[in-house]
Amino acid sequence: MNADDTSAAISADASEMGPVDYLVLEFPGNRMTGEGLSPLLDLVDRHVIRVLDLSFVRKDTDGSVTALEIADLDGDGALDLAVFDGASSGLLDEDDLREAATVLEPGSSAGVIVYENLWAAPLAAALRRGGARMVAGGRIPAEDLLASLDAAEAEAGPLS
Repeated sequence: MNADDTSAAISADASEMGPVDYLVLEFPGNRMTGEGLSPLLDLVDRHVIRVLDLSFVRKDTDGSVTALEIADLDGDGALDLAVFDGASSGLLDEDDLREAATVLEPGSSAGVIVYENLWAAPLAAALRRGGARMVAGGRIPAEDLLASLDAAEAEAGPLS
């Protein structure tokens, strides 16, 4: 995937696109293991998501912020992320990376990914054709969901 392909795909008919989300994934202590790379590639290969932008940023212990190049970030000698080299739609810029770094602990790095939910594109396009429009969205963090489920289970008591 290169930047021209990504930009062209976005500038194609945007009414056919799925919802676009972003994630800021912190790696405490700048420890990137590459553990999530295979599942990410699987989502791309199965056309569940399309990576529009992927960037990395490091926040040093003094608070300074540095953008990192896509390279061998896990230090094993293989360019694991080379498949995403050039994944840049232009949606993510230096200001966005600085903003992402504000939530990082000093001495940590982060991957910032902007992706289209391809799985939802047909539904979103059909709804748009029918005159619907998205007016709000959000995400429930897994920890909050689990806590709510635990609380509901405790209130309900044991099944008899």
